[in-house]
Amino acid sequence: MEVLKIHDFPEEDRPRERLIHDGPESLANHELLAILLRTGSKKESVLQLSNRLLTHFEGLRFLKEASVGELTSISGIGEAKAVQILAALELGRRINRLTYEDRYVIKSPQDGANYVMEEMRFLSQEHFVCLYLNTKNQVLHKQTVFIGSLNASIVHPREVYKEALKRSAASIICIHNHPSGDPTPSREDIEVTKRLTECGKMLGIELLDHLIIGEQKYVSLKEKGYL
Repeated sequence: MEVLKIHDFPEEDRPRERLIHDGPESLANHELLAILLRTGSKKESVLQLSNRLLTHFEGLRFLKEASVGELTSISGIGEAKAVQILAALELGRRINRLTYEDRYVIKSPQDGANYVMEEMRFLSQEHFVCLYLNTKNQVLHKQTVFIGSLNASIVHPREVYKEALKRSAASIICIHNHPSGDPTPSREDIEVTKRLTECGKMLGIELLDHLIIGEQKYVSLKEKGYL
């Protein structure tokens, strides 16, 4: 009997394609495992191999404790596949150990400036960066939204707040640098700040500050009264 390969399945039933279209949460455990394993054997498809592997270890609970030797004792699981499985499980363990206490807390404009000063003060072009914070003012994510001269028509609020919605951020801090080293805000800086503030109010995501980074100094537009 010929073993079905993954490409023999309809596209909507293939784990990789389903993950791309529907997200990883839509896949069952054996389908996620099949993506890691990539291929089956001459006797069974990768989905069958994944199912058999999970059955042998009675699910993820005992699979996460398996050794390379225990995994390679399963027919169809070589050392390379065993290593891929253990690496993925270890990543999951490390992510699970992450705590909010590990995250940087911003309590003042100085904290925000300190967070980015060393990486931004020597940049030769303007970088517009957003820090996305939770309700405890801990940094969830940092993202460079665009690179180039600041212009109100270029800095689209949708690009700034799209990531905030994705991360379920409670608030954001916008930061950009002045390559000249002088952090004095320009008219464009002030216009961009006001525009982002208004959009944030409509979305319920507060713009806490807009910092301008210079050479070992910064300006807070909140402290200047523009927020």
